[in-house]
Amino acid sequence: MTILESAKAGLITPEMELCAQDEQVSPEFIRSGVADGTIVVLKSSRPNIRPVAVGKGMTTKVSASVGMYEEYDTPEGELAKIDEALRAGTDTIMDLSVRGDIRGLREQVLSRSKIPVGTLPIYQTLYDTEQKYGSSFDMTAQDMLDTIEEQAAEGVSFLAMHPATTQAVVKTSKEEGRLDPLVSWGGSHLIGWMVLHHEENPLFIHFDEIIEICRRHDVVLSFADGMRPGCIDDSLDSAQVQELVIIGTLVRRARERGVQVMVKGPGHVPLDEIETTVKLMKKLCHNVPYFVFGCLPTDRAEGCDHITSAIGGAIASYYGADFLCYVTPAEHIGMPDAADVYEGVMASRIAAHAGDVAKGHPGALAWDREMSVARREMNWKKQFEMSIDPERAERMWRERSTSFTSECTMCGKYCAIKIVERYLRPDASKDKGTVVTEEQSA
Repeated sequence: MTILESAKAGLITPEMELCAQDEQVSPEFIRSGVADGTIVVLKSSRPNIRPVAVGKGMTTKVSASVGMYEEYDTPEGELAKIDEALRAGTDTIMDLSVRGDIRGLREQVLSRSKIPVGTLPIYQTLYDTEQKYGSSFDMTAQDMLDTIEEQAAEGVSFLAMHPATTQAVVKTSKEEGRLDPLVSWGGSHLIGWMVLHHEENPLFIHFDEIIEICRRHDVVLSFADGMRPGCIDDSLDSAQVQELVIIGTLVRRARERGVQVMVKGPGHVPLDEIETTVKLMKKLCHNVPYFVFGCLPTDRAEGCDHITSAIGGAIASYYGADFLCYVTPAEHIGMPDAADVYEGVMASRIAAHAGDVAKGHPGALAWDREMSVARREMNWKKQFEMSIDPERAERMWRERSTSFTSECTMCGKYCAIKIVERYLRPDASKDKGTVVTEEQSA
């Protein structure tokens, strides 16, 4: 029995128990959410990987993507990026390698990771078939199914794919005249294969077989939109919405067979359309968790798109997005290095938390309140502990503080908190500040 089938039968599994502990909710809350599809539990057959719950009532999660793309990329280099992503607090990892020792890297990631790992199987299929046939365009539907089976059996927690990018959707996109026709790497290769062979999307045709693989290994299906908008101009166009309608039908089919599902999208979305985008997906796709790439509300922030993504991601989270795929400063420019990965995760974590605060999540509100109390009392050690990025916060304080006393260097002895507290909180201690010596802060 899959975890979805267990939930529908009223059974609480060990994975649900663990997620309930992490989320500080009851196991029944998790079970109920899994049963109605509003929560998915990302789990693995690997005992070292702890399950993570994504969805309604959970904290907004963050995913970091790595993978070998260039000829000079190595497993060691990607593992270094993963280490930075973990240090920054990512909730999941996606290995999106398109060349090199894909299997070797994935095995290292799965065996070393304590958090769920996701993949996009067509990436490996394209590489394998190029090596096998001399051209990736010679791949077959069976090649795709074999890769899905292989990765699911290895303990991957969620598989992303584009089964709803059909010939009809491609036709709509062509007739509509998109400004930026396609930005999905996997989607573009899949569509290229469909156009060359004049055939329907194999992932759509063989969807029942894909469901069976995912059911057998109890893997979450993540439906990616091949027609996600790559620029503001294309947001919510006909091709994107048409594909989303098809995704909704596939969501229902998968869940009827006992397979958990989430949906990923959409890319570039102006601020005024983020609410509509999230609510439309939820309505059409039966309220399953939304895994958001971005949203990026402007096309002009090259080199700073982690900030763009954080702005859009916070708003998307507030309106119901459940899972943020990080965007690094290198987006639209080149492949991220380890430092970019760290920055991207931190930006997305800030966005996720801001969304949770706005949604009134009890844990998020308590976290902010505890930080506020620490600031009022000028308890620097506590402030560092409560910061999303404690290491950076303490480093900046150490670099800018000259006396390691209770005031920060912004106001010094004219600290507004200390002066006003005497009058607004007369019962408070005359000096709530925590003097931290350089040795104590080390």
